[in-house]
Amino acid sequence: MVAYSAKEIIACRVAAEMVDGDVVNLGIGLPTLVPNYLQEDIKITLQSENGFLGLAPLSGVPDPDLVNAGGKPAGISLGGATFDSLMSFALIRGGHIDVTVLGGLQVDQSGNLANWMVPGKMIPGMGGAMDLVAGSKKVIVAMEHTAKDGSAKIIKECNLPLTGKGVVSLIVTELAVIRVTSEGLVLEEISPNATLEEVIAKTEAQLTISDTLATMKGISKLDNI
Repeated sequence: MVAYSAKEIIACRVAAEMVDGDVVNLGIGLPTLVPNYLQEDIKITLQSENGFLGLAPLSGVPDPDLVNAGGKPAGISLGGATFDSLMSFALIRGGHIDVTVLGGLQVDQSGNLANWMVPGKMIPGMGGAMDLVAGSKKVIVAMEHTAKDGSAKIIKECNLPLTGKGVVSLIVTELAVIRVTSEGLVLEEISPNATLEEVIAKTEAQLTISDTLATMKGISKLDNI
């Protein structure tokens, strides 16, 4: 397999989780790459907590009134809608978002997520993450497997301030796909560039190895882009 970046592998694998017709909220950063890797027959509607349904890539001259949740210029698809934050968070809290994809600082073996602050460091705000993880039907954490210093990000118990407790459905990294179950973390897929020993060594949390452990699905699409 050609060597792709961690972000490319993660975004491509997350895209394979999407189902035609899903309403999806993508966090800032890596999650915004996911639409680039959708299968052609999969159509999703992107929701943004600042008041969008039908968020689309920017095309043409930026409209200062059209920005995504991160404040970046964005486009809107045909049939898309804009509304106030009250309606936007009613959609989120009302359980109308099928999938949320967020980055993570830490995920633990109970499905707890920490992704919004490191004590002592300046932050712009928590955004809508707490509402999204509480209200969405499926929460996917898309993040690199380890921190820049090599320390584990998938750990036994989060020690950073939590975004949500027991909210994570699936963890996708450049090395593995790990499902959160009531019995703990189940390792379901491994990247063709990784080994089982490597994944275990770089994961602090207890992993159960699936009886159907497989090579990471969906990322062959990278070879066709």
